[in-house]
Amino acid sequence: MLSSAGIIDAQKKFNSPYYYLKHQLIYGLLPGALLFFILSRINYKIWKKFSPFILFGSLFLLTLVFVPSLGQGLKGATRWVEVWHVRFQPAEFLKLAIVVYLAAWFSGRDERIKNWAYGSAPFFVVLSFVGILLALQPDIGTLIVVTLISLGVYFIAGVDLKHFVVIVLLLVVALATLIFSSHYRLDRIKTFMNPALDPRGISYQLNQSLISIGSGGLFGVGFGHSTQKYGFLPEVVSDSIFAIIAEELGLMGAIFTILLFLCLCFIMVKIAKNCRDKFGSLLVIGVNIWIMSQAFINIAAISGVAPLTGIPLPFISYGGTALVSLMGGLGLVYNVARD
Repeated sequence: MLSSAGIIDAQKKFNSPYYYLKHQLIYGLLPGALLFFILSRINYKIWKKFSPFILFGSLFLLTLVFVPSLGQGLKGATRWVEVWHVRFQPAEFLKLAIVVYLAAWFSGRDERIKNWAYGSAPFFVVLSFVGILLALQPDIGTLIVVTLISLGVYFIAGVDLKHFVVIVLLLVVALATLIFSSHYRLDRIKTFMNPALDPRGISYQLNQSLISIGSGGLFGVGFGHSTQKYGFLPEVVSDSIFAIIAEELGLMGAIFTILLFLCLCFIMVKIAKNCRDKFGSLLVIGVNIWIMSQAFINIAAISGVAPLTGIPLPFISYGGTALVSLMGGLGLVYNVARD
């Protein structure tokens, strides 16, 4: 689907119709497969000891986006780092790091997690610091995913419900503040509430994605035959790729894509349920929440069921760093499953 969705845009921008596909294979799939192999072979329990260093390392990489000589900006956001002609997005590695860190943190606390000073307060402090770094980029999409991962692992670990509700309310207030403090983010809420509002302006992407999805019908217009990818649909290889799937493969192709994610979700739930130690179980749960939250927020947003967030579709959207980190997460899951 990436080769089909990006063929026109790649030809225009890079004079190579399969640029996105080749780039994804070389800089995403190959290093991702290597990381998957490494993490699937090293016993996952060793990462519990190194979890603080993994988190601090990812936070250090995240701060590099603010260094003028290293940080790379695009469309008003500074989310990339370029070192020795290698460009990557540190926030994608942060997702994997936060899963490992929280799994290690909560697996070693048992009933003490219900104590505010020992369990909840440090969790909230770490999440707040991560949130500030992501909000400064700004990268609200990643902030939403990281928050969902954190809350999911926190809840499954055995949290005190009163503390959990307090933290959720604080995070909702913080997110609402971020949204209403930015005209760009507020416009996305307005677009979600009324897709007919300014169809050539702030509602353009949503309207074009709905046209794309509606054009597919039951079985689609055929692989490679999308018309929306001819410059009509923005972010065609990243945020909007599900719309191209629906257009070319139809409702059946869209449902099949969703079923693939649900199948993966079911497998990871089964692995987590059968795991013999809490760290491994929380590790798998964290990866599961990470992948599923991204997948279904993306699908909901591009279908008009939720506001647009700029969150890509896992494993399918273009993005080398995202694919590498996702395959690293699955490498950990596979290691837990082997154990």
